[in-house]
Amino acid sequence: MARRGAAALVLALALLAVAPAGVGARGAAVEDPADDVQETWSLEPSYARLEPEPEPFSPPLPAGPGAGERGPRPPQPRPPKKATTKPKKAPKREKLAPQTPRPGCPPLGLETLKITDFQLHASTSKRYGLGAHRGRLNIQAGINENDFYDGAWCAGRNDLHQWIEVDARRLTKFTGVITQGRNSLWLSDWVTSYKVMVSNDSHTWVTVKNGSGDMIFEGNSEKEIPVLNELPIPMVARYIRINPQSWFDNGSICLRMEILGCPLPDPNNYYHRRNEMTTTDDLDFKHHNYKAMRQLMKVVNEMCPNITRIYNIGKSHQGLKLYAVEISDHPGEHEVGEPEFHYIAGAHGNEVLGRELMLLLMQFLCQEYLAGNLRIVRLVEETRIHILPSLNPDGYEKAYEGGSELGGWSLGRWTHDGIDINNNFPDLNTLLWEAEDRQNVPRKVPNHYIAIPEWFLSENATVAVETRAVIAWMEKIPFVLGGNLQGGELVVAYPYDMVRSLWKTQEHTPTPDDHVFRWLAYSYASTHRLMTDARRRVCHTEDFQKEDGTVNGASWHTVAGSLNDFSYLHTNCFELSIYVGCDKYPHESELPEEWENNRESLIVFMEQVHRGIKGLVRDLHGKGIPNAVISVEGVNHDIRTASDGDYWRLLNPGEYVVTAKAEGFTSSTKNCMVGYDMGATQCDFTLSKTNLARIREIMEKFGKQPVSLPARRLKLRGRKRRQRG
Repeated sequence: MARRGAAALVLALALLAVAPAGVGARGAAVEDPADDVQETWSLEPSYARLEPEPEPFSPPLPAGPGAGERGPRPPQPRPPKKATTKPKKAPKREKLAPQTPRPGCPPLGLETLKITDFQLHASTSKRYGLGAHRGRLNIQAGINENDFYDGAWCAGRNDLHQWIEVDARRLTKFTGVITQGRNSLWLSDWVTSYKVMVSNDSHTWVTVKNGSGDMIFEGNSEKEIPVLNELPIPMVARYIRINPQSWFDNGSICLRMEILGCPLPDPNNYYHRRNEMTTTDDLDFKHHNYKAMRQLMKVVNEMCPNITRIYNIGKSHQGLKLYAVEISDHPGEHEVGEPEFHYIAGAHGNEVLGRELMLLLMQFLCQEYLAGNLRIVRLVEETRIHILPSLNPDGYEKAYEGGSELGGWSLGRWTHDGIDINNNFPDLNTLLWEAEDRQNVPRKVPNHYIAIPEWFLSENATVAVETRAVIAWMEKIPFVLGGNLQGGELVVAYPYDMVRSLWKTQEHTPTPDDHVFRWLAYSYASTHRLMTDARRRVCHTEDFQKEDGTVNGASWHTVAGSLNDFSYLHTNCFELSIYVGCDKYPHESELPEEWENNRESLIVFMEQVHRGIKGLVRDLHGKGIPNAVISVEGVNHDIRTASDGDYWRLLNPGEYVVTAKAEGFTSSTKNCMVGYDMGATQCDFTLSKTNLARIREIMEKFGKQPVSLPARRLKLRGRKRRQRG
């Protein structure tokens, strides 16, 4: 595909890539007033200033089986939890690195599932759910911590002969190990120290040395914070083994891990070449802190000034602006008849993949528009697209300090004041369902545009400033469809997110538009490279293949006050949660593959905004009627027209009876057909004013008030009584 203008964009982005690690807004409390000024950065690559690495060590291939050979071992007495002869220990490591580790070998992929279950082996395990295949960094246990989905590898015995190993399936330069304890609500298990061994055949093992003795690496002091240990010199081998030496006094040998290593070139390795993923898109595949994100937005805006606009919807708790990019052929204005779409990412600051996908998407749309890609040109010219890549920049900065592997599962998830934005919206579900149970809908409580409760609007309510900013944004712009990108799973969740039955935590709770939501979710999942792959391993505990990579939010886990439910009940927007990867914060080297996994899905989902019916609701003079209600027979959920009288109603293919009504106007009903081809069906309405509305209009024009007939009758009766008396 042609890439006109791509070279200039890549050159501009290259200037960003060489920025020193210190440039950024890490931990910044308030935005720098001069932060929009382009900085002069050093062109010297950061890796050029690093000290040269020592020569890697490679274990020799043995002549025969050695002491590390697998198989039955002779009975041995139970050893103490710590070796009697204390070998030399490695220097103590900080439990959380103050910044991202220096450039080096990336993770092999235990967390991202690149390393398959067949590549993980262990000496023993307590049960299947605690087998070697569960010893992956950040893996989460199921609620019941049952035999299939538990939160770590746990050895079957607590002694010094236990181990877990990884088969890299090719020669690899191993440089480091990251460990965690067991993910559990009830138990405390972690390894406090361990040895590292490598092998070329899994039989003869060489232990990493520290001078003349075996090196003992400092492990974990609690179960969730990852701890990185770098090897004193890189070790070249195919296999690597972790051998626990001590563990928490009241616990067992349990750990989760990630291995850092660089696969060595092997042109004869067909397995590796078959599974390699490359991309042809010239994009900026790296992690962007707050300042780098803004600079990238500027570059895109300068490359495509006619179709892009940068604006902000408010500020975070720490004063960082919540920037968004609009992509449209007329940026800055709502075009009558053109639907509005949005992507939101980064509500959880540590779910970084969605943020980077949004930055890649805006680059891609700019490049392809300049290159004349007809599909992208049509999308840009017929849709007003809004991309908000970082809703929680305060949380992201915390996660960025920890780095892609050392932040754990939750560092940076919440806002600076400890609020989870994703379920910080008003609970409108309860208001609707209680009204339905009292049979008050639609007389007292409508089935749409449900008002926000007064208590939520008060200053004392526990509502994040970021949440209020999003609500104001969604009330201002007539969004039709939206997706909020999250991480830690690989599934598309659609509303409702909250169960209707009391005291239940999981229950299928469909909306009146369930069939539409199912299609929208499937449109993303089916075009993703992995979501509907029946052969792929589950991320943690849930297998979503029975619904083709989609799930009703409430049937997964109930959440009150979610963005999806609020959007559906308070605005016209159909909102879904898109979980884009098992790894919330993948290593930079994984970004090209993750982009390839999601690129087509991101475009296809945007195109769904043109499915269903659209039109104008006007009066007899051709003037648009705002706030008119559009009802579809058989669907107990209405939408309303925008300020110009235009509307969009997402529907699946079929024939529908549609009614438009507005206060002071007679209603109008017609049949509207939705076809299978892309493009919404035009379905316009012209409404005439009611007789009462006409009388009121005439009386108001001449400064008089309409006569109230009941009051007139009472007045005449009183006059007659007085005359008789």
